[in-house]
Amino acid sequence: MYQYDAYDQRIVEERARQFKGQVERRLSGEVTENEFKPLRLQNGLYMQLHAYMLRVAIPYGTLSSKQLRMLAHIARTYDKGYGHFTTRQNIQYNWAKLEDVPKILKDLASVEMHAIQTSGNCIRNITSDHFAGVARDELEDPRPWGEIMRQWSTFHPEFAALPRKFKVAISATPGLDRAAVQFHDIGVRIVENDKGERGFEVLAGGGMGRTPFIGPVIGKFVARHDLLSYLEAILRVYNTYGRRDNAFKARIKILVNALGTEEFRKRVEEEWAYIKDGALRLTDAEIERVAKQFAPPAYEKLAGADALVDSYKLGKDRELARFVQNNTMLHKQPGYVAVVLSLKEKGTPPGDLSDVQMDRVADLADRFGFGELRVTHTQNLVLPDVKATDLPALHRELVALGLATANANKVTDIIACPGLDYCALANARSIPVGLEIMERFEDIDYQNDLGELNLKISGCINACGHHHVGNIGILGIDKQGEEYYQLMLGGSAGHDASIGEVLGKAFARTEIVGAVEKVLRHYLLLRSSPEERFIDVVRRLGTGTFKTMLYPAPAQKGAVHADH
Repeated sequence: MYQYDAYDQRIVEERARQFKGQVERRLSGEVTENEFKPLRLQNGLYMQLHAYMLRVAIPYGTLSSKQLRMLAHIARTYDKGYGHFTTRQNIQYNWAKLEDVPKILKDLASVEMHAIQTSGNCIRNITSDHFAGVARDELEDPRPWGEIMRQWSTFHPEFAALPRKFKVAISATPGLDRAAVQFHDIGVRIVENDKGERGFEVLAGGGMGRTPFIGPVIGKFVARHDLLSYLEAILRVYNTYGRRDNAFKARIKILVNALGTEEFRKRVEEEWAYIKDGALRLTDAEIERVAKQFAPPAYEKLAGADALVDSYKLGKDRELARFVQNNTMLHKQPGYVAVVLSLKEKGTPPGDLSDVQMDRVADLADRFGFGELRVTHTQNLVLPDVKATDLPALHRELVALGLATANANKVTDIIACPGLDYCALANARSIPVGLEIMERFEDIDYQNDLGELNLKISGCINACGHHHVGNIGILGIDKQGEEYYQLMLGGSAGHDASIGEVLGKAFARTEIVGAVEKVLRHYLLLRSSPEERFIDVVRRLGTGTFKTMLYPAPAQKGAVHADH
């Protein structure tokens, strides 16, 4: 993984020292909260309902065991003993004290981490496929390009005060998308053209929130050396024409939709013509400088593991069998697998991990891999380089840690925002609904019968829980001071991107989990075979059959049945 050079290290240390001075002035009353707010937001510090929340960047979701141990130390020393992994592949601490934040930033800098640009109207953390570098189906590892974009976007003076926040994701898997690139302000796909040349397909204007859009393709094929200049052209067009009079209309998705794809592309191409051959053109030497830091680790030469993995799935140890079936992925390196550590254990808020678990997982990353982990945008962790022969031993360790729930890509593998338990913007609680669903459907055999299915919960229209793209999406709303929940079906964040459709009137807190259960039972009756996924049934039949089931028409007064 990427190692900081002297310049990288200096800027994170200087930022920590700078923010220390700003905090001291705030605590002394020298600056007001209104003056302090833009400074703290640029350093990932939010004010939530009960305390400050600090968001720490994990670029493209890659994390070392040393860094995870530091995150455990911060949770133990400065928070309440846990951290919350997010859909941006970041980690959040929900109980930070303002006077402690400079010390936290100093500790983070000591392990090449920071909270820079994890908030504010700037380019946020670059995200990527959590199986990047190990997936058999990728064209190449997209993380070097994620790092190149990170370096370009960090402290970019022109884009430090954009009309609104700006999120970028990159993927390299043809026909698949594990990074939700179509729902980002900019989505980048590594592709090959007809000549076999590698380059980028660049999308812009995707997003969720109160007005969800699937991002259209703007650059159909951008050469490798031109990536940064093309992204810069998109940002310049947005910075120039994006709305600043209304925060709800300020995202790039609104601009792209208002102008239309063709007009937006035209303006980008015009801007790009001015800068394409300038200082932003990437050299082969610079690409190689970054790429070599992502060279594969020292894998052993092993026999292929496919047959061994299949044998685990059929073995007598049924807990191990279910875990291998659901939570592992075959590796591009023979003899290895990638393993998903589900942070969706019954009774634990989705994405939460204790300080003790962090320390133990860091140990497992060293023992069963090369000291590297990944954070997923589905709020789980991945050990990317596990020998297939080590799976039984690893599974035993995970069982003891409470991290062996075999539910990856199943109904209880829930994405949920912090909701009204923490967030000042929320209208309803998300975590209790998620926990009740996890308890209601905890039987793994039943989850396997339901098959591939994702459920996402947001506590407000800002959609931090990605409810728009859940196969089943739940949105918390406020109705006269009471928490209610809209139910929607048919969303997908994958290559087959779609936005879910609201079924009807919202359900009360006491009704929403029962409504989900009815939807799942109805799906089992409707599917044509055990292989037909939930999303496929919704697309084949539409949402009407689910609406009729959930909201039956009242019987007409005086109606007489035909058989009477």
